[in-house]
Amino acid sequence: MWPRIGELRALALGTPGELRATLNTLVLAGVKTATAGRLAEYAEEGEELEHVGERLALVDDDNALAGVVEITGLEVVRFADVPWDFAHAEGEGDRSIGEWRAGHSAYWARLGTPVDGDTPIVCLRFRLVSGGEGGVASGDLGT
Repeated sequence: MWPRIGELRALALGTPGELRATLNTLVLAGVKTATAGRLAEYAEEGEELEHVGERLALVDDDNALAGVVEITGLEVVRFADVPWDFAHAEGEGDRSIGEWRAGHSAYWARLGTPVDGDTPIVCLRFRLVSGGEGGVASGDLGT
C-alpha cells in the first residue's frame, strides 16, 4: 500500500532524491500536470486506480506533504499508444513522443521493470490544489 496523509493517498513522483525534487518543483510551478505509471504497480502495491475528483498528497522523499493535487483525467493505454499531448503535459522537457518513450523506457528499465509497446500505462492528469511548505491548509486535505 502507498503511504497516506490523512485520508489522502500519497503521490510520490519518480525516485527519491534529485528526480523527485525536480518533478515536485514542476508540479508546484504548474508546469507538470500529468504523470504516467505502469498498471502493474497498482496490483503489486494492492492499490486501486485513482478516480477523477480524487485528491492526492504530493510527497517529498520523507513522505512529508509537499502539496495536494486533484485528478482531472485518467486513461489506461498501451505504452506505444501514449499520446503526445499527454507526454507534453508531463512537463519534463521532452521534445517529441519518441523522446518521451525513450526516457520513460530507460527509467523503468533502471528500476528493473522494463516496458514494451504493449505494457499498460496509467496516464493521470491532475491540477494543483495547493502546495508549498506551509501553504497547505488542513481544509485542503479533504477529498
